[in-house]
Amino acid sequence: MTSRNFLIAVFMLLLSPLAVSQPSAYEPPRTPDGHPDLQGTFTFRTLTPMQRPTELGERAVLTEEEAAEWAVFENRRQNRDLIIDSVGGAQYPPGVISYNEFWYERGDDTVVDRRTSLIVDPPNGRIPALTEEALQRRSDVSTMRELSLGPEARPYAERCIVTRTSGPPMQPGSYNLNVQFVQTSAYFMIMNEMIHNVRVVRMNKGHRDGPSMNWEGDSVGHWEGNTLVVDTVNFWKGTAFADSTSKMHLVEKFTRTGADSIQYQFTIEDPTTWIAPWTAVIPMRSMDQPIYEYACHEGNYGFHGVMAGIRRLQLE
Repeated sequence: MTSRNFLIAVFMLLLSPLAVSQPSAYEPPRTPDGHPDLQGTFTFRTLTPMQRPTELGERAVLTEEEAAEWAVFENRRQNRDLIIDSVGGAQYPPGVISYNEFWYERGDDTVVDRRTSLIVDPPNGRIPALTEEALQRRSDVSTMRELSLGPEARPYAERCIVTRTSGPPMQPGSYNLNVQFVQTSAYFMIMNEMIHNVRVVRMNKGHRDGPSMNWEGDSVGHWEGNTLVVDTVNFWKGTAFADSTSKMHLVEKFTRTGADSIQYQFTIEDPTTWIAPWTAVIPMRSMDQPIYEYACHEGNYGFHGVMAGIRRLQLE
């Protein structure tokens, strides 16, 4: 059986559509100012995909048996030595596909409620379609990168400035899926392992006037009961999530659901990019280890190598 057929078979026997899980009535520990204590180091890695496979439509949940079978399949696939040894096989020669798959850290289990996607709205579990403006913008960027052989065309992630994993919003990826929270009455700090990125949320403040000077936009926070709500606008041009624009509006919610767990939810809206807002829910689990610095590539030597390589090709 091919990997594609296996995946379809695993997912086709599903329960009724998901009633989105709500934070429990867990009573969290409190900081001296009386708010829930969210501090600590957490991981948000999971085998559950951000988007639901299109074959599933609006079917949202796996049975326990299907979730277990899926986890076994994914762990076997993700712990192979080389990508060409994959289940189903990728048609690439040895030694040309980044790291050996063994070194990636995507997680070893699905989310507890066995959802087939991290996206909970829209009901099909998929990111809404791009607007015509966004499609044109994406085409323009692609053309620019094809025509330019200079550093201007290289993306921020390649420069180790911002990545989709650290966000905002945060989302699972291939590795470095860990985050540390530190809070005071005036600030809430989010430090991601990926790119060693730090975002400081100003509590109980309004957004600043004019463009933000921060890569991650202007973030302000407030409490709604036991949930921390972080509102972010004014993203720096080119750093907003998934090719969106500085008009992107992001609302994140952090709720302690247990002594070792936090529910992280985000909603993205950008009418210049997607035809509708969309929401994802990602569980976070506490870690008993600190976060160590991830230096990406110090001195940006990798970027120098990329440019030196293309210049050499131009001489030949």
